[in-house]
Amino acid sequence: MSVTLPAPDRMEDRTVVITGSSSGVGRAAARELAGLGAQVVIVGRDPDRTRAIAEELGAPSHLADFTSLASVRVLAGELLEAYPRIHVLANNAGGLAEHRGTTPDGFETMFQQNHLSAFLLTHLLLPRLRETAADSAPGTVRIIQTSSAANLHPGIRMDDLDTRRGPWVRGYRAYGRSKLANILFTRELARRLPGSGIDAFAFHPGVVATNFGGHSAVWQALTSRTGLAISSEAGAQPLVRLAAAGTVPAPSGNYFHRLKAPGPVHRQANDPGLAKALWSASEVRAGLRG
Repeated sequence: MSVTLPAPDRMEDRTVVITGSSSGVGRAAARELAGLGAQVVIVGRDPDRTRAIAEELGAPSHLADFTSLASVRVLAGELLEAYPRIHVLANNAGGLAEHRGTTPDGFETMFQQNHLSAFLLTHLLLPRLRETAADSAPGTVRIIQTSSAANLHPGIRMDDLDTRRGPWVRGYRAYGRSKLANILFTRELARRLPGSGIDAFAFHPGVVATNFGGHSAVWQALTSRTGLAISSEAGAQPLVRLAAAGTVPAPSGNYFHRLKAPGPVHRQANDPGLAKALWSASEVRAGLRG
């Protein structure tokens, strides 16, 4: 049975951390959630854009580069020091790389930027999220992943998480794998957090007319077609409602396609063994265990 996200509630006295909130969907969500009364914490990579939205909203901000795990660890330390309560963590940072690249940590850029860094940040902030959930209404502390309908192709290979084999296809194979990883991570989080008061959800924002695709000619062509792409404000609605709805009408672990769940997913998204294997591999890659 399909369910639809309800309209957001007021969010006074609630702290919402949004990565990738200096532009696009993240920035639009930050504006709306701040308007609902939330203490929004801006996290961005570009200093000028990050400062601009923070000043506009009168919100605190932090800089982080998700192609660096060291930068993510610094960010986590800053957030833990600055915010005694975190009610919502929105892992929204990410991108599409048209050309194959490797981060300084040695991983494929999109696997790290779109999945691994969010995995690490979530792990480092989980104790604070648990503390917050202990004195909050059940299910109102949430971890949200910005995923994509691109999760439907081509599927994850545990022996090739960095997409070193096969055609690059302007980055879309690696991008799709990273977005499927978002959903697998969300579902494994839900399995690991029962009774904690923390829920986890993923969502597809839609095809949004932003600079997300960078210099990708395919992305620019896709989003420039009249009537196909939606605005950043429309694309932010799933994030806003997942953060601010009084009740999410779907169990933790669900994936929303825009405002509806369950959204269409690759068959691997329903494989708990694969989710556990990805979790274990991510722990090793993020330096959380040997």
